[in-house]
Amino acid sequence: MTMQPLSNRLAVLAALVLPCLASFAAQPLPRSTPEAQGVSTQSIIDFVNELEKIDTLHSFMIVRHGKVIAEGWWSPEAADKPHVLWSLSKSFDSTAVGFAVAEGKLSVDDPVLKFFPNEAPAEPSENLKAMKVRDLLTMSCGHEQELKIQNHNATAKEFLAHPVPLKPGTHFQYNTYGSYMLSAIVTKVTGQTELDYLKPRLFDPLGIENPKWDASPEGPSLGGYGLYLCTEDIAKFGQLYLQKGQWNGKQLLPASWVEQATSKQVPNEGKSHTKLGIDWNQGYGFQFWRCTHDSYRGDGRAGQLCLVIPTKDVVVAMTAEANAFQQQLNAVWEKLLPAFGDQALPEDAAAQAKLKEMASKLVAHPKKP
Repeated sequence: MTMQPLSNRLAVLAALVLPCLASFAAQPLPRSTPEAQGVSTQSIIDFVNELEKIDTLHSFMIVRHGKVIAEGWWSPEAADKPHVLWSLSKSFDSTAVGFAVAEGKLSVDDPVLKFFPNEAPAEPSENLKAMKVRDLLTMSCGHEQELKIQNHNATAKEFLAHPVPLKPGTHFQYNTYGSYMLSAIVTKVTGQTELDYLKPRLFDPLGIENPKWDASPEGPSLGGYGLYLCTEDIAKFGQLYLQKGQWNGKQLLPASWVEQATSKQVPNEGKSHTKLGIDWNQGYGFQFWRCTHDSYRGDGRAGQLCLVIPTKDVVVAMTAEANAFQQQLNAVWEKLLPAFGDQALPEDAAAQAKLKEMASKLVAHPKKP
């Protein structure tokens, strides 16, 4: 048998492999009209008018029954423009832990110190020795005051040196540094940053192209923030969770992890964040917030939002540069939630044309200095 030249064989291999890679890269969610999915277009117009009152929204996307029924970007934002997620990154951080747990690389009941023998204090306190991965996930690691990450310079050593005056698991305290520690643990057990670890497990299967996640100087992805994605990527992530970890007929993430991560694991009533509104005291899961209306969300500073409403089979994604979380959520509760019907509606071509025109003319209006 005559052996083909190496260049020919590589060309054949590329012809076989590249279409597979392209199938991952180009996977937009299917589109539909609102009425076909049991929602009046007029209710979405009312929703967008409500969002227009906020200084300033950057984008929204509504997914019903797995199909995008409305979307819009406030210029100069655009569909293909990655947006900083801030603390919405935490829900992706949790997802990386979920994959690592599923692969037997760690347990949520592992002591945190198990992974950092060289970074631990010489004489760790009893509370620090009792701190588990679960306590990092639920933001109840025993810190009384949140340790701030300075200039993105997160280190495991600095976190472990911080006092742990409270028994882990008993006190909710928002803790971005704890989210970084989850990322550092994933890197310890996998040898990869969360960004690289999630690419074949999450980003590629969902068709999320070119994710960017800032890293700390010591190597791991920042975990608690620093991820950049497009609006549709956020919606896909929410849809994966809505589908209990399934995507295109394949179980990517165990349903048991989805259930744990999005359920109320710890109470968070009476904390300083509850001044933001009622949706901040519904409990906390594994780097996900519980909401009213039996829903849950990942969210991030200035209005980044991935809201999942299982009872209505709905995902709502938003990006923003605002300080109006409860106003954003109230727009969903007041304008959209009552409109999610069980049956398809007659098509409303006039309203659909009006919504399309509205979406094409959205312009960001930041707060005046």
